[in-house]
Amino acid sequence: MKLLVRGGRVVDPASGRDETADVAIASGRIVAIGRAPADFAPERTIDAAGLVVAPGLVDLAARLREPGRGHEGLLESELAAAAAGGVTSLVCPPDTDPPLDEPGLVEMLKFRARKLSRCRLFPLGALTRGLQGQALAEMGALHGAGCIGFSQGDVPMADTLVLLRALQYAATFGHAVWMRPLDAWLGKGVAASGAVATRLGLSGVPVAAETIAIATLLELVRATRARLHLCRLSSAAGVALVRGAKAEGLPVSADVSINSLHLTDVDIGFFNPDMRLVPPLRQGGDRDALRRALADGTIDALVSDHDPVADDAKQLPFGEAEPGATGLELLLSLVLRWGADEGLSLPATLARVTCAPVRVMGEAVGSLASSAGRLVEGGVADLCVFDPAAEWAVEPQRLASRGKHTPFAFASTGMRLPGRVRWTLVAGTVAYDAG
Repeated sequence: MKLLVRGGRVVDPASGRDETADVAIASGRIVAIGRAPADFAPERTIDAAGLVVAPGLVDLAARLREPGRGHEGLLESELAAAAAGGVTSLVCPPDTDPPLDEPGLVEMLKFRARKLSRCRLFPLGALTRGLQGQALAEMGALHGAGCIGFSQGDVPMADTLVLLRALQYAATFGHAVWMRPLDAWLGKGVAASGAVATRLGLSGVPVAAETIAIATLLELVRATRARLHLCRLSSAAGVALVRGAKAEGLPVSADVSINSLHLTDVDIGFFNPDMRLVPPLRQGGDRDALRRALADGTIDALVSDHDPVADDAKQLPFGEAEPGATGLELLLSLVLRWGADEGLSLPATLARVTCAPVRVMGEAVGSLASSAGRLVEGGVADLCVFDPAAEWAVEPQRLASRGKHTPFAFASTGMRLPGRVRWTLVAGTVAYDAG
């Protein structure tokens, strides 16, 4: 199909392009940016005057609840939520039910996602069989099935020897290991250690639960030179360790959740279960350090940390409620709010959810590597067209995701968010149209 996106502000963070231009698309690829070829006859024209035309967003952390737990999120609904949020590529962790530790499960998930044509799906394979931390999973077979890296999801790794063997194997074959840094013994609380947790009588997760894990991982990276991605940093002390590791030249990258970037433990309020999150919300100093680290590049990418939770699992006392929140449809607005608060340009802001995440994924994106997260002639036509002037309040029941719980719901925060997605294109096909 030939499609013309006309008159929008074309912003490509990777190249620095920021200009009013047309984007001509044919056969799923961008054929021209600027002025369409004279013989180009579009079958559909999208009027993007006053709108921003950007690369489709890339999200490095989104749970789709499949395989298993379909009552909380079905692949169809969650990929629809991704399209509604302007997300055209996402990475899903392996801690599903059953875990993604067999090639057949990975192939099935990727096949179903392709059939839906809403969003590109890049699974992470299980680092150990059943995520039990005892025996390594078949990384070679999982990579062949389409896994872009290997992870334990939110399951801590207690056995350092197994972790060393995993990193050695990964380094030998060029695989990336994605770990959420969490000590297996210190990370069992439900809120961040501090005055708020103490006042509310909630079991705490100290900062040391993160920093001990990071320090261990960095020592093993020094020994193996394995490529490591740290998922969802939550503390200023963790940021300092990552900054030092990057200065040392270690092959390390990191991301942060939209929740940790905008909220603190004070937002728990009177035991609001929508604030029951993993990692737990920490103090204002930690949040501010995370915001600065994302701005200066110490943290590479911002993620939605999408994790849909059903009502019956969320509407419980805080300590018993299942952690998680929907986030795919909020990613664009929350990165725009952060960028405005930090005084960043629009291209610099959007880089954290477009080209920077693709660099974290590396060559694992395969044939998309040259153009994913970018707008380039000849490249894949994954686009997000949004209205930067629009403001909206989050109304959970209107979200496309099956998960209706979010800490940014209007009723609880009164927050209005900037930016609304008008169209999302995946390989030149309209995956979302706000109408």
